[in-house]
Amino acid sequence: MEAKEWQQPGAGQGQPESGREAQRSTWVSVAVNLVLTLAQVVVGLFAASQALVADGIHSLSDLLSDFVVLLAIQYSRKAPDADHPYGHQRYENAASLVVGALLLAVGVGMLWSAGVKLLAPAAIPQVDRLALWVALFTLVAKEGLFRYLLAVARRLRSSLLEVNAWHSRSDAASSLVVALGIGGNLLGYGLLDPIAALIVSLMVLKMGWEFLWKALNDLTDHAASEQEMQAIASDILATPGVLGVHDLRTRKTGDLILVDVHLEIDGDLSVRQGHEIAEAVHARVLAQHPVLNILTHVDPV
Repeated sequence: MEAKEWQQPGAGQGQPESGREAQRSTWVSVAVNLVLTLAQVVVGLFAASQALVADGIHSLSDLLSDFVVLLAIQYSRKAPDADHPYGHQRYENAASLVVGALLLAVGVGMLWSAGVKLLAPAAIPQVDRLALWVALFTLVAKEGLFRYLLAVARRLRSSLLEVNAWHSRSDAASSLVVALGIGGNLLGYGLLDPIAALIVSLMVLKMGWEFLWKALNDLTDHAASEQEMQAIASDILATPGVLGVHDLRTRKTGDLILVDVHLEIDGDLSVRQGHEIAEAVHARVLAQHPVLNILTHVDPV
């Protein structure tokens, strides 16, 4: 019998470039959120729009999440070392957990603000039309940022960047609510703002909980999806010399997967031949799937 642990060949090949692209996209997000935060808060105070100021604070939370993403990108791309022999990919999971928690916090704040407005609608002041234009500009900018970040995240297969992209989409939704609220205020329907904000705050809470729960599962050695496991098993069985597979186990680490598997091969083969079959399984699985390491145990049948 043979137990062998495989290290992905060329680990780190292509990573410097993908890391730079991830950092570049996040710095674009930082710049956009910084400009929007200043514009929303300054114009919101000038135009007497509490909704626009609140959305500016929301954009400020995006800046915090952007810096969390930059920190995770910096550390998750580090090569394996003595303390982290499987690499540092789980920094991405930890950062995703923080971003999910930020979304929950923002959602609770929006929910509270909407409730206060519903209890005192007469206290909502008349706002200046400039606030509406800033809200609409923010909506367009956030939606554009979402589409850009999502494209980069899917190209790099980064769950962390995808979380940050959807965070921007939630911001676009909140900006839409602010625009509707300001428009309603200008038309004399002040209650439109807190009602719409209440709906969006619930959407943000749901999104934050989903991201947080997924990150928590990955940090506690959650298995890969059933579809991923079936695909890995199929490629192993398609390797010449493999007669069967059992005890296939997986666990997530960042965006990659760790695999343990027992291979059934002809018991009359030599140790060298069994080793070559295990190497072939290694090469096939790492070439076809986002697998970081595979531990194979050869069983003679």
